[in-house]
Amino acid sequence: MTAPSPAREQPARRDAFPHHLAITTRWADMDIYGHVNNVVFYSFFDTAVNEYLMSRGVLDPQTSRVIGLVVETRCIYFRSLSVPEPVSAGVRVARLGGSSVRYEIGIFQGAPDTACAQGHFVHVYVDRDTRRPVPLPDDLRAALARLA
Repeated sequence: MTAPSPAREQPARRDAFPHHLAITTRWADMDIYGHVNNVVFYSFFDTAVNEYLMSRGVLDPQTSRVIGLVVETRCIYFRSLSVPEPVSAGVRVARLGGSSVRYEIGIFQGAPDTACAQGHFVHVYVDRDTRRPVPLPDDLRAALARLA
């Protein structure tokens, strides 16, 4: 006897994400099938999270003593994206730990109020030189708490 398959996750709504970043799609984002390639979604995730951190002054990719390393990632696709239509990447924090953060990201395009794709990634924050986990700095924690 086989177990019933779990229900498919439903797309999140746009208003479930406190921060949004408009991203311009590029010709190079398309694949041979005429839609935005699946790997590009991970770039959207990374861009949206890091733009938020840099715009809040809690990350400088060149000089910050504490940096986030991705240790886990996932994406679920609900419908295709097309070029040259812009997308909106919504960001929220699902879990704020001592040295780690789970970000959830929704990708939206056009009028539908539900995500075309959504996923998450986990950053473990480490010392830039030793690559050992460190507690989240207070300013970073405060910026992330606004997304929780």
